[in-house]
Amino acid sequence: MEKSKKPVILVTNDDGYRAKGLHALIEAIQPFGHVVVVAPTQAQSGMSHAITVNVPLRMDKIEEKDGLEFYVVSGTPTDCVKLANNQLFKDIKPDLLVSGINHGANSSASVVYSGTMAAAIEGCLYEIPSIGFSLLDFSRAPDFSAAVKFIRQIVKNALENGIETDTCLNVNIPKLPYDQIKGVRICRQNKGVWREEFDKRLDPNNREYYWLTGEFYNLEPHADDTDEWALHHGYISIVPVQVDMTAYSSIGQLRQWTWNN
Repeated sequence: MEKSKKPVILVTNDDGYRAKGLHALIEAIQPFGHVVVVAPTQAQSGMSHAITVNVPLRMDKIEEKDGLEFYVVSGTPTDCVKLANNQLFKDIKPDLLVSGINHGANSSASVVYSGTMAAAIEGCLYEIPSIGFSLLDFSRAPDFSAAVKFIRQIVKNALENGIETDTCLNVNIPKLPYDQIKGVRICRQNKGVWREEFDKRLDPNNREYYWLTGEFYNLEPHADDTDEWALHHGYISIVPVQVDMTAYSSIGQLRQWTWNN
């Protein structure tokens, strides 16, 4: 791919290439540059940073028009980012990577499981400024209109100001009309956990199977500097997420352990 005079923006998601959130994101960013979409053929929600290693990947171009190229990949969101950088961006690097718009939240501990955010984190590994977008709406027909307006503001800022290397942004947008969203808050990740339940059932052959359910527990509901607080009070949350997962606060304690050698 040759370098465009406009910024080149790589787009992916984890809900599949037909997802309404993906097409809303394309609509939001097209005014900013040349858009290259590389999205999974099927929904890959909850795949986190999974990659495909045991079967070959396929990438097919399904659309090309002025300012837009659209490819589908038979793999995960991380596969999409890796393959795009290896095959489509051999000679240039995208100016920005955006992932989403996810159908549902990726706040707090959900970021660990998120395919949307895994794609953004993979962008960090390629030193591409990267942002994951999620809307707190799980319905079949979400209204992305407010999200599109705010995404344009965030993308404009990212292109003009940059994002720190090895850091990507986790953006969550509440399910509210545009004029009811109070604004944007820069937050930290809320401490919370998903407690899974597995509903055990029997199939027609009397074989057991399990259906995953679960509930989120907010461990700090009154902390007003977290993404969960922001979202529950009508704000868009932006959490900077780093690739380095080192728990620096534990290094000193671990150095006190006794070793035989």
